[in-house]
Amino acid sequence: MQKQLPITTYGMRILREKTTPVKNVDDNLIELISNMFYTMKNARGIGLAAPQVNVGLSLTVVDISDVENFESYKPLTLINPQIIDTHGNIEIEEGCLSIPEVRGIVSRPEQIYLKYYDLDMNEKNLEASSLLARVIQHEIDHLNGILFIDYLDEESLKKHKSLLRKIQKRKIEVDYPLYTS
Repeated sequence: MQKQLPITTYGMRILREKTTPVKNVDDNLIELISNMFYTMKNARGIGLAAPQVNVGLSLTVVDISDVENFESYKPLTLINPQIIDTHGNIEIEEGCLSIPEVRGIVSRPEQIYLKYYDLDMNEKNLEASSLLARVIQHEIDHLNGILFIDYLDEESLKKHKSLLRKIQKRKIEVDYPLYTS
């Protein structure tokens, strides 16, 4: 049975640490991935990285199929993902389940090429653009201890300063469980 995992929030050390590569897929990892998808869906997210559920592994799940015009996209599990090449650039507003209520314009490559491993630990290559590319980049950043707010300009960050302090002190209300220690 799937369970909802608490989500780590801004200020927690694990969100700033580089993750450890996954070496093999076992039943525990499959259960974690299943719970990550469940957690992401229940929090109405479209991507979730392992550090966001307090696990320091290079693993992320992505599902944009609930977004209008992206219904045909299949959910993805990306193990040890690496961006190999990028093209173009586009600025779009982003948010994050680990930084609730904070949104900001982030400039990212419009198209990416990445390699990752699937659940059988087979190396895969993927070309992604548009929303899928953006979500994957955001999640891979989590695996490297980078948060979307790191891309915001000084003025935008100032605007969110008091909210970021509230999140850091876990004095924020959301409709999904947050990690408490």
